[in-house]
Amino acid sequence: MAEVQVVPSVDRRLGGTRLAGLVTDTAGRRPGYRALAQAIRALLLDGRVPLHTRLPAERELAAALGVSRATVTAAYDLLRDSGFARSRRGASTWTELPEGRHPANVAAFAVGGDGGHGDGGDVIDLAIAAPAAPEAELGAALAAAAVRLPLHAPTPGYHPYGLPELRAAVAERCTRRGLPTLPDQILITTGAQHALSLVLSLLGRPGDRVLVENPSYPNALDAIRRAGMRAAPVPVTDAGWDTALVESTLRQAAPRLAYLVPDFQNPTGALMAHEQRVRILEAARATGTWLLVDETIADIALDVPPPAPFASLAPHGVAEQVVTVGSLSKSHWGGLRVGWVRAGSRLITELAMARVPTDMATPVIEQLVALHLLQGADDVLRQRLAALRASRAALVAALARHLPEWRWQVPPGGLSLWVDLGAPVASAVARDAVARGARVEGGGRFGADPGTHEHRLRLPYTVAPARLEEAVARLAAAAAGDLAGPSAPPLPGDWVA
Repeated sequence: MAEVQVVPSVDRRLGGTRLAGLVTDTAGRRPGYRALAQAIRALLLDGRVPLHTRLPAERELAAALGVSRATVTAAYDLLRDSGFARSRRGASTWTELPEGRHPANVAAFAVGGDGGHGDGGDVIDLAIAAPAAPEAELGAALAAAAVRLPLHAPTPGYHPYGLPELRAAVAERCTRRGLPTLPDQILITTGAQHALSLVLSLLGRPGDRVLVENPSYPNALDAIRRAGMRAAPVPVTDAGWDTALVESTLRQAAPRLAYLVPDFQNPTGALMAHEQRVRILEAARATGTWLLVDETIADIALDVPPPAPFASLAPHGVAEQVVTVGSLSKSHWGGLRVGWVRAGSRLITELAMARVPTDMATPVIEQLVALHLLQGADDVLRQRLAALRASRAALVAALARHLPEWRWQVPPGGLSLWVDLGAPVASAVARDAVARGARVEGGGRFGADPGTHEHRLRLPYTVAPARLEEAVARLAAAAAGDLAGPSAPPLPGDWVA
C-alpha cells in the first residue's frame, strides 16, 4: 500500500523573516547547517513552530539569515534524515516528527490499585494539578446544605440554568472582581470541563478552526479534537505570549473560537499583561472570533494581586464575544463538580437548552455545598494560597538540591512549575518515575501538536512540602536511571553520551 503523506494546509506557512527571528542562537556555531537544523528542531519540540507547517523556501531563508543557500539546503536535509521535516515535489518542505514518536500519558502507566508502583508502595501523584479539599470547611458546607435541602425537596429538582441563589452568588463574585454581572448571565455547570465542552458544541462545528495556546490544558485540547475542530496553535514560552503572533493568527486563520488561559496559564503559570489582553480583544473584534476564556486558576494569585476578569476589559462592541468559564475545582476541591459559564444572557439561554439532552442539571446538593463555600471563599483562599506558597518554595528547593541541571521559572501564580529537562526525555523520565513511586506528566501531554514539549515536565506543588521533597528524590533517581531512551532521535552526527 502506498504511504499516505500529510501535506500542510496553506494557513500554516512560516516566512523566512519570521523563522530567522526565532532562530537566535546559531551565530558563530560550526558547522552552520547543523546549528540551524538543531535550532529548528528545538523550536518544533518546544511548540514554537507547529507541526505540518511549511518551512520557508531555501533561498528565502538563506537571505533572511544572511547565509548561503547551501547551508539551508544541508540543514533541511538533516531535518529530513532525522524525521523532523518532510518534502514532496511541488509541496515544499514542512515540519514533521519522527515516526512512532508520541507523548506518553502517565495515566497509561497507572495499572492496578497501587497506581502503577509495582511493589504496592506509597505513590506520590503529581500527575494532577489540583489541591485536596479544605476538610473543615467542606464538612461545614455539607452540614449547611443538609439544612437547606428540605426547602428544595418538594420541587422536581431539575434546574438547567442552576439554582437561582447560586447563580446570584457567582454573579456577585464576578461583579466584585470587576466584571458587572447579572444572575441571568450565569449558567451553572457540572464542572469547568462540562462548561468548555458545552460552549464548544454550541458555538463550533466540525472543521472550524480554534486558536489555542501551545502548550495548553490537555482536557480542553482533547475536547476540541473530539468536536472535530482544528487547532491553530500559538506558542506560550517562558516569556509569555507573542501578541503579534496571536493577532496575525486571528487575521490569517480566522478561527471560529480562541481558547485562552490568561491567568496563570496551565501549564506554564504565565500571566497575560493588561496591554496584551486589550490588543487580543481588539483583534477578535475585527475577526468576529469568540473568545473562550478559562479562569479556573484565576484565584491562585501567589505573588501578585488577583487579576481582573479578562471580559472586564472588553469594549462594548466585543463584550458579547467573550465567554468565561470557571469552577471551584482549584480554589476549593475538584471532587465538587460545580462550574459555571459567564456570557450574554441570550447565549446563556441557548447553552441551557443545549445541555438538556446530555446533562439535565447539576445536582442540587452539590450546588448547595458550593453556595456555602462561596460565601466563605475568602478565608479558604487565604489559607490555600499560604499553603501553596510553602509547597512551591519546597519544590523549588528540592529541585535545586537534587536536579540542579533542570531549569524552571517560578510563576506568579497557578499550581505548577513548567520544568525544562534540557533534553527530550520527559516521557522516559515519567515512565521510569512511575516504577519508583512518583507519577508526573511529560510535556507532550500539553502540546497542541502531540509529540512536542518532550523536554518538559509539569510539576505541581499541590501536596505537602515533605511529599514534594520525596517526589523530587524519586524523579532524580528516575532521571539518573536506565531510561528507555529519548523520545526524539538525535540528528545524524549529534554527540550522544
